[in-house]
Amino acid sequence: MQPQIIVVGLGSGDPDQLTLGVWKQLQAADKLCLRTDRHPMVAMLQANGIGYESFDALYERHDSFEEVYEAIAGDLLAAAKASSAPVVYAVPGHPMVAEKTVQLLRDRCPQEGVALQLLGGESFLDQAFLRLGFDPIEGFQLLNGTDLSVHSLNPQLHTVIGQVYDTFTASDVKLTLMELYPDDLEVVVGHALGVADEERIHRIPLYELDHLQDYGNLSLVWVPRSDEDRLRNRTFARLHEIVAILRSPEGCPWDREQTHQSLRKNLIEEAYEVLETFDEADPEHMAEELGDLMLQIMLHSQIEAEEGGFTVLDVIGALNEKLIRRHPHVFGDMQAEDAEDALQNWQQIKQEEKRQKGVDPAELSVLSGVPRELPGLMKAYKLQKKAAAVGFDWTRLEEVLEVVESELAEVREAIAEQSFKEQQEELGDLLFAVVNLARFLKIEPEEAMAGANRKFFERFGYIERQLRLKGKNFDQTDLQEMESLWQEAKKVLRIDMN
Repeated sequence: MQPQIIVVGLGSGDPDQLTLGVWKQLQAADKLCLRTDRHPMVAMLQANGIGYESFDALYERHDSFEEVYEAIAGDLLAAAKASSAPVVYAVPGHPMVAEKTVQLLRDRCPQEGVALQLLGGESFLDQAFLRLGFDPIEGFQLLNGTDLSVHSLNPQLHTVIGQVYDTFTASDVKLTLMELYPDDLEVVVGHALGVADEERIHRIPLYELDHLQDYGNLSLVWVPRSDEDRLRNRTFARLHEIVAILRSPEGCPWDREQTHQSLRKNLIEEAYEVLETFDEADPEHMAEELGDLMLQIMLHSQIEAEEGGFTVLDVIGALNEKLIRRHPHVFGDMQAEDAEDALQNWQQIKQEEKRQKGVDPAELSVLSGVPRELPGLMKAYKLQKKAAAVGFDWTRLEEVLEVVESELAEVREAIAEQSFKEQQEELGDLLFAVVNLARFLKIEPEEAMAGANRKFFERFGYIERQLRLKGKNFDQTDLQEMESLWQEAKKVLRIDMN
């Protein structure tokens, strides 16, 4: 006879809700195993003289729930193989709701030649729907309190969080929920729902979730669904929806008229406005500017979605796949001891991707891959780095300084010849040489230029403030006074920075 395990559900704890079929199996069992004896139905078993074994001791013996569940499944399989009669395994609630051991048995029984039969029981969800009073057809999700992620949360769905066993788990749940929901949002905690004399329901603000002390095996947290803007506006889905509305016939006339080309300068400007916030101690401003940059990505994606090209979900999907593919030392078996190893892995994978697209990396120019729309200083820097990587570079700093001086002399000659074309060309050569100098000094030229711009802005602002204090404007001063104030600004602002 084939070994057999019969899994039955003990229901939510109300004896009147136990199914007749499950009760018959419990009465007839030669060997009855309980995942835990900490369940209201155990008293009914004891009252009717039904013997059982429980796996509660395994919870003390192992360090994680995963290890406990694996051990339970293993013991059940061994018991079934050693018994001539079916082993009855009873779990709280319904066997197919939040029961990891049952999922393990479903996977392992066919491989080990053990027959598996499942008999339903009332789930704690049945009592949640009844006692809390919501209809799951409105939108519903069940999540695990021991492994809760903010990425699973959707405020437009009723959210029931099970396996909130204690205040430590409740604290983790609270912190995760607070990433999306406001601290004062009312949530509901239910204990032993539907069990006479044991049921307790608390309606509390989210920040008090871990203040309760009566959590146990039959506890859950319910976050009611909501269409409130303050909740929906913190989701990517709402952003996607808003951008689609703006581009719709009923949306904004300006947004409807935009194209990839008309938005080019906006994308660049928003990127630079983000860069400016990196030098400020103002996280709120940075978040705002990052949002403006994200809007540009959403608009370009929406334009393509309307034309049948791709959607923003395609953008996200392609990015996720690329990140996983190019980080095999994180998501695969490859190793990377340091940042240099990681970068080398990245470059090798990029080369392989090109080959898969029919492009031979060996036939590409060494200078390929530098975007043509980059700002001049940044592009010069990247071109020089690529050339230097194959040995086309100066060997000493002194040689670079000589080139800078030589290019400056050629600018002077072009000025003397009064040729605009020559002046423009020689000035470009001088700037290119200065970028080379920055590279040798291991200084990003764009960062150096940004610092110089900020310094000029602050010093010129000092001149403006001092003139206003004197009751003057620029028409009432001269270069000599402004130069004097400039020199004063250099000293004052340097002191302030120190």
